[in-house]
Amino acid sequence: MRERKAELWTKWRGLLSEQSQSGQTVKAFCLERGIRDSLFYDWKKRLRESEMEKFVEVKVIRAEERAHRSSLPCKPIEVRLNNGISLMVEPGFDASHLRALLAVLETRA
Repeated sequence: MRERKAELWTKWRGLLSEQSQSGQTVKAFCLERGIRDSLFYDWKKRLRESEMEKFVEVKVIRAEERAHRSSLPCKPIEVRLNNGISLMVEPGFDASHLRALLAVLETRA
């Protein structure tokens, strides 16, 4: 059940991102895909509210800092995406936040 819910949220994140990058109005975008625009706006609101509640700080570090951090006992995990983006995930990360971040980054590929 959780996987289905996560897939649904990922689907709508992708659709919202696709619409914003398409240059189309919401009405035209939804009409082309057979989606009710009211449903589109409901998901837009739901996603915006969920992201406001679960803000994840992402910090970009220089290669020198990364080398220094790798000598520390609790090493972060590096996640490399196909589009060349690399994420450093510290121990104790929240998996749902990571999934949300990856969904956003995947839609930009």
